[in-house]
Amino acid sequence: MDFASRLAELQKRTIEHREVLLTEEAAKTALVMPFLQSLGYDVFNPKEVVPEFTADVGIKKGEKVDYAICQEGKVNILIECKPSTAELNVNHASQLFRYFSVTDARLAILTNGVHYQFFSDVEKPNKMDERPFFTFSMEAIKPSDIRTLEKFAKADFDIEKIILEAGHLKLQSLLRKAIEQEFAEPSDEFVRVFAARVVEGRLTPAAKENIARIMPNTIATIIRDKVNERLASALNASTPTMAEPEEADPPAPDEAILTTQEELSGFHIVQAIASRLVDPKRIVIRDSKSYCAILLDDNNRKTIARLWFNSPTTRYFGTFQGKEETRHLVPDLTSIYQFMGEIEARLRELDETILT
Repeated sequence: MDFASRLAELQKRTIEHREVLLTEEAAKTALVMPFLQSLGYDVFNPKEVVPEFTADVGIKKGEKVDYAICQEGKVNILIECKPSTAELNVNHASQLFRYFSVTDARLAILTNGVHYQFFSDVEKPNKMDERPFFTFSMEAIKPSDIRTLEKFAKADFDIEKIILEAGHLKLQSLLRKAIEQEFAEPSDEFVRVFAARVVEGRLTPAAKENIARIMPNTIATIIRDKVNERLASALNASTPTMAEPEEADPPAPDEAILTTQEELSGFHIVQAIASRLVDPKRIVIRDSKSYCAILLDDNNRKTIARLWFNSPTTRYFGTFQGKEETRHLVPDLTSIYQFMGEIEARLRELDETILT
């Protein structure tokens, strides 16, 4: 099983059990240790993954961090854990800050088993940064998260490459926040740059105000159009030349199709369930104007399920038996796990090679 598949399995477990993991120890055992295992670390080797790691710091004697990942006697990563229901903030990282300066570690992780924050010393050597350079949530794993996490795997661990990547990710994060801020509330400087290109003559206060008002909507429209173009291109490349009419739901020419993070999370849950029977790479998502279809082998004749998540107030999960679809009201994403039996039955229906 590859790393992405292991992560999908862990995502399923995390979503299914997080609400009952009320203590730090429960989160560590059920979520954090499996995460370290998925990265290739031997959690049962105390020389490699050291639990309750102690390094006396000044007058603070006997303080511990939950785990230290070591290689050849050298500390590579420090990890501090909190209960899965706890909100992470910089106040939870006090031990990490202290230990960072007295060990060889240049990486630290603060986690509650669901959300992970990765820190380094990008700003000042041997002093842990106050802001993480990378964060991700087990409830909504993005493809870019998987590519970044693979760099922390035991087999590929290279501290210099990771620190370089940390600098890039931190700068990228700061740029993204700055750009998002400009897009949402354009500054005077930003407005003037573009106003100079579209307004002839002197820029009056009224013209400037008008441009500032319409700019956020203009930017949002450009982004939607770009996303729609990429999705349309991908769909055209993978859609069979002959398709059953009931499966076809082409986008309207002037209407963008946006795959939301909630739809992606729902897809990953179905993919995790399906991975018990088939290679998860065979499970794909195909969005349309009305719903997101989850297909086997990217074949629109092999629909496993549908996500009807476009309504702002209600969401439905569609299961199939033959050509008949049944829609189920789902109050939250974790409710999808209730239909594990229907999903597995549908996979066996679509692929007769799956053992019963």
